[in-house]
Amino acid sequence: MRISIVQSCYIPWKGFFDLIGRCDEYVIYDRMQFAKRHWHNRNRIKTTSGIEWLTIPVATKGRFDQAIDEVMIEKPWAEKHWRALELAYRRAPFFDQLSPVVRTWYERADKETRLTAINELFTREIAGLLGLSTRIVRDTAYPADGVKTARLLAIAQAAGADRYLSGPSARAYFDEALFTAGGITTEWMSYHGYPEYPQLHGDFEHAVSVLDLLFNTGPEAPRFARRQVTA
Repeated sequence: MRISIVQSCYIPWKGFFDLIGRCDEYVIYDRMQFAKRHWHNRNRIKTTSGIEWLTIPVATKGRFDQAIDEVMIEKPWAEKHWRALELAYRRAPFFDQLSPVVRTWYERADKETRLTAINELFTREIAGLLGLSTRIVRDTAYPADGVKTARLLAIAQAAGADRYLSGPSARAYFDEALFTAGGITTEWMSYHGYPEYPQLHGDFEHAVSVLDLLFNTGPEAPRFARRQVTA
């Protein structure tokens, strides 16, 4: 069984869902420390005037050590984000088809008070729209003793995994030997080789929210959300 254990992000890019889709189980790793200017509470969309950040306002003052699952929403944000998406993608081929569904996600998210709940909502709904069958659970479902790699190993072992798929940025701190000793094979995700798709607003950009892909390609989105090379 292959598992991935990754912190949640707001309306993540297609590579995030490619990683999830290659696993049997994805663990939302939100008992880890929240980082400012990270993807936890923001992402990028393409607009007529270029790349634009959509950022969920969260309470951080005096809360430097707070975990992602403790982060509270600071002020209303959902309607503003939806208006920005509508303005950016209303001419996209599949906006009219998908906008009623995506709009309801924002209506539901607007009622949530914690960032982690918002991220989980979008992650689950987008994964469903992409046809992913991966089981998604929160890290609270498993014991998490230790720190860094040891903590990840404890979760993977508790889940019964024998393979662990990690994003490439974790190489800087991940102790692969610890996983090997624990009987779990480490595999490394590559984010190279994604095909381009018809995209609005100028030069092609991969590093934007998966909503860009969905509004532009509709039912073809799963094909473009999976990289096409093995290297």
